Amino acid sequence: MYGLRKMLIQEQERLQEIIRKAKAGEKAFPEGYLRISNDKGHVRFYHCVEDRLGKYIPKQQSQLARQLAQKTYQEAVIHIATGRLKQISRLLTDYADDEIEQVYLSSHTQRQSLITPLEPTTGQLINSFLNETYKGKEFQEGVPVILTEKGERVRSKSEKILADYFFRNGIPYKYEKPLFLKGLGTVHPDFTLFSPKLRKEIYWEHEGRMDDPVYARNAVKKIYGYEQNGLFEGDRLILTYETEETVLNTKDIERKLNQCYR
Repeated sequence: MYGLRKMLIQEQERLQEIIRKAKAGEKAFPEGYLRISNDKGHVRFYHCVEDRLGKYIPKQQSQLARQLAQKTYQEAVIHIATGRLKQISRLLTDYADDEIEQVYLSSHTQRQSLITPLEPTTGQLINSFLNETYKGKEFQEGVPVILTEKGERVRSKSEKILADYFFRNGIPYKYEKPLFLKGLGTVHPDFTLFSPKLRKEIYWEHEGRMDDPVYARNAVKKIYGYEQNGLFEGDRLILTYETEETVLNTKDIERKLNQCYR
């Protein structure tokens, strides 16, 4: 499953953080554990150290009961999270997203010519994506001509910054490739990227005039349309914004790409 390794690493980091939080305050917990008794509808708490029946905890010492309950809870969480971390660590040692693909790619070129891969390789998918033809949006007459380093025309300087960044970093992309969204019809995302890691298309919308109320309303409507079609920010949708005071920069681009593309 492509993207599984990244998900496992993210889960590993999540569990490590949970364990860190659980262990941070464990020294402050009292000795022993909590026993709870329910006698004819009356719930009573007991502090057990050496005696399994324990010492009754009066209401005035309810904080002690809370501490003991929290202690047992955190110990159980640490136990489960530690076990899961061991499983993830074992899996990560020999798991690669592209292990099936490597069976084909590691074959001699003459042997490859005789083989039909059971699923397309990442390279084949990228080539198919880049060679796909489509009709983009028309440009109005009289508007400035802005060309990217790749030689294609875009509508704004910010889009040129994005296109040039993708081009320089070898990120496969299409400019204003049509996309049908149920409820909105055909839209033209500013950029459609192909993620080799996810083997999926990812859509990038740059909202460049968010201090314009009309523009902002239309942008929100479009973003809502993406979500209604199961395309959410941080998953297969990347959003960047600009106002007169806040402009796009390469750090924004890198951060967004690291979030859901790489």
